[in-house]
Amino acid sequence: MSTKTYDPITPHAVAFIGLGVMGYAMAGHLARAGHKVTVYNRTTAKAERWVQEYGGTLAKTPAEAAQGADIVFACVGNDDDLRSVTTGEHGAFAAMKAGAIFVDHTTASANVARELSAIARKRGFAFVDAPVSGGNLGAINGVLTVMCGGDAAGFEKMKPVAMAYSKAVTLLGDSGAGQLAKMVNQICIAGLVQGLSEAIAFGQKAGLDMNAVLDVISKGAAQSWQMENRGPTMVRDEFDFGFAVDWMRKDLGLCLDEARRNGARLPVTALVDQFYAEVQAMGGGRWDTSSLIRRLR
Repeated sequence: MSTKTYDPITPHAVAFIGLGVMGYAMAGHLARAGHKVTVYNRTTAKAERWVQEYGGTLAKTPAEAAQGADIVFACVGNDDDLRSVTTGEHGAFAAMKAGAIFVDHTTASANVARELSAIARKRGFAFVDAPVSGGNLGAINGVLTVMCGGDAAGFEKMKPVAMAYSKAVTLLGDSGAGQLAKMVNQICIAGLVQGLSEAIAFGQKAGLDMNAVLDVISKGAAQSWQMENRGPTMVRDEFDFGFAVDWMRKDLGLCLDEARRNGARLPVTALVDQFYAEVQAMGGGRWDTSSLIRRLR
């Protein structure tokens, strides 16, 4: 994990639930920033490895992790996983103290955020939906962008703690606003990656040196993070960087479900979602999202 200078703040007792591709490094930054961290992961061996690397305490259940914590962070797979670790058997909500804050970094539906926020409010603690953007490298380097919705007072308390692994933590509205903002983010990425895939495949078939072309056009109006960070690896046909196709399809499904509810039209997003389904059928479910170009070769 990269070195990072952390702003000095009062140490907190925190829990982190879910030590996946993002959560492992995020929890590590919290420990390095001086917080007292208790971790829970469904696969215990990974939590044991985390404790060996960063110190802290291993919990056997989400409830045990949340016991006595000022802030409980979670980063799990989907709505069902989130309900399991919050309100399911041995879920964190049953053990959280009054005045605590639950911060959900899962990319989930806006509906589940509103549902869990209402339950938290009745039990006397705050809930902040806080999906992140920046991928695995953003988590490792501690430079994630965090989009938040929910309790304003809870947000103000969690923000300086979450800055341990972030470059920006922003409140965008009431419960669910963070999840809706993440949907906007994924809609943007889907179109960008498809456009970049078509451009590179076109240039290669035209016989251009695409590394040279990308270097030139990335200095102009076509510039994007995807171009600068994924363009060269797409040229090399390498797809083991960052966010997997399986997870992107889950996220785009959330976008399309929400669009059906609110009446938005997402024709490009729906098309790119089907392109990702083709990549899955090619065996690329765990390739990163830039693998869209494989369809065009």
